[in-house]
Amino acid sequence: MTLLNSKVIAVANQKGGVGKTTTVVNLATAMAACNKKVLIIDSDPQGNASTGLGFDKANLKNSFYNVISGDVSINNTIQKTQIPNLLIVPTSIDLAAVEQEFVNLENRELRLKKEIEKLTVKYDYILIDCPPSLGLLTLNALVAAKNLLVPLQVEFYALEGLTQLMDTVKHIKNNYNQLLSLQGIVLTMYDKRNKISEMVASDVKNFFKDKVYKTVIPRNVKISEAPSHGLPILMYDISCPGSQAYASLAAEIINQEVKSNE
Repeated sequence: MTLLNSKVIAVANQKGGVGKTTTVVNLATAMAACNKKVLIIDSDPQGNASTGLGFDKANLKNSFYNVISGDVSINNTIQKTQIPNLLIVPTSIDLAAVEQEFVNLENRELRLKKEIEKLTVKYDYILIDCPPSLGLLTLNALVAAKNLLVPLQVEFYALEGLTQLMDTVKHIKNNYNQLLSLQGIVLTMYDKRNKISEMVASDVKNFFKDKVYKTVIPRNVKISEAPSHGLPILMYDISCPGSQAYASLAAEIINQEVKSNE
């Protein structure tokens, strides 16, 4: 089975706490609200995308761990969420052991790519939530994807970590996946009252030019509260600034694709 023209986007940043999983869950929800069929693959052992959509990691019959281990087809692991058009391959705590279990396996970096190629349903977007590291799980995601989306917290050391990630992307392009490219950078946790936020945002835009999305995700308490209720921000409080920002980001990404196909 060949990939059914789904747009596969790895959402990655090796630095934790930058809003990566928050961006996956809320961007996917906003895309689904735009009538796009979206699949989230939760490849982060923390499993926050799964819990953020109401799944109990401790009680999953099949999870992403079973997929990447080769025990179960990805098609038998996909779960519906409470959001129309949004599905997920949830993860469990077992995934934490994968890095050690796979250390001596051949072609271990190709496992996710081969599973995605088996999908029997076409999705407009497949978003892969990567762990906050540059290990085997992130490598699998970057080999499987054509596009990389980087959530970047506007803080002092932001560009330093981004340079390391771009070096990894260059290595993957040269050795595993020539089609991988940086789709865009989304600035997160932006506080307009903070001069450092403004300064870092300006530096990132000067360096990466049009690869930085116009939409900026603000620091917003409602965004932090929503996961504890097992809800994306658009279902928790549709009128808050965080909801409006992710709706705007979804529209920007969808329009970006429309323009590239013209």
